[in-house]
Amino acid sequence: MIDNRKTLLVVDDREINIDIMLSFLSDEYQISVAMDGETALSLAREVHPNLILLDVMLPDLDGFEVCRRLKTDGKTDRIPVIFVTSLNQEMDEARGLELGAVDYITRPFSPPLVMARIRNHLELERHRNNLERLVRERTKDLQIAQLASVHCMATLAEARDHDTGAHIQRTRKYVLLLGNDLAKTNRRDRRITEREVDLMAQTSPLHDVGKIGLPDKILLKPGKLTPKEFDEMKRHTIYGGDILRNVEREMGSVPFLVMAREIAENHHEKWDGSGYPRGLSGPQIPLSARIMAVADVYDALRSSRPYKEAFSHEKAVSIMTDGSEGHFDPVLIERFLELQDQFDRVSRQTK
Repeated sequence: MIDNRKTLLVVDDREINIDIMLSFLSDEYQISVAMDGETALSLAREVHPNLILLDVMLPDLDGFEVCRRLKTDGKTDRIPVIFVTSLNQEMDEARGLELGAVDYITRPFSPPLVMARIRNHLELERHRNNLERLVRERTKDLQIAQLASVHCMATLAEARDHDTGAHIQRTRKYVLLLGNDLAKTNRRDRRITEREVDLMAQTSPLHDVGKIGLPDKILLKPGKLTPKEFDEMKRHTIYGGDILRNVEREMGSVPFLVMAREIAENHHEKWDGSGYPRGLSGPQIPLSARIMAVADVYDALRSSRPYKEAFSHEKAVSIMTDGSEGHFDPVLIERFLELQDQFDRVSRQTK
């Protein structure tokens, strides 16, 4: 028969104290026992009790040190700890609570009082776990809604252009390749976290969302644009920035929207300052936009358009490296060349 009772770990070096605890706890809880600190730490990791009753005066490690180690171990840091001890000075109690214990009971104690405090802390822990579960579920729902919104906006922009949904998928994968590579190398001058890489990948489909604001006669023109038309085409970066800035104004400036705007607004800026819309140069250009620029240009070169055929991987790499000194972040081009076989694989497999 399965025993569904919660488990308590009682830590005390005196058998009489353990016997007292067992006399009023064992009917309601499963009990594990440790008589020294090292055994307590081992059992906590192995049994993972619902709550620990911990004496301070132990033969090897004292209870304070045991608590400190429990709270710095990812496998045991969430287990509630109640000190049960003969030490009753305020400084001892304060020290125990500062180390992360949830309560401090001094001997002699009333068994009903101990039982009540154990029940209260187990109930608090249950509520905390339920709350965290609800937060995780809510966060997942928000992420799904967020990504769905991104997909809808990006698809709307792509539907009015010559590009297809495959362009979105390819550029997202290129961004992941470059971003993850930078996160692993952790270059001081191009430092990026895994969380930022995830945000870039999630928001990269919005890089051309501003094309929604362009007239069909320019966006769908089969031939080469006139200088005046090209000037208007450039404005898609401004339109994209404005669209996302308005969303920020309504929804709040969260990292997701900030990065989406950075990419949409700046992915046509160039390292030498000759890009658009603001002529930013070097590190003035957000790293997310610099990464997007490499991904976007490579995919454009590998894709066919009404006015050009798709270039081979070798030709695309040659064009990008010939112009890399002024166009792209030199570190990103260096990493792109290291990753070029993977870029080629993504281009061929994602149609």
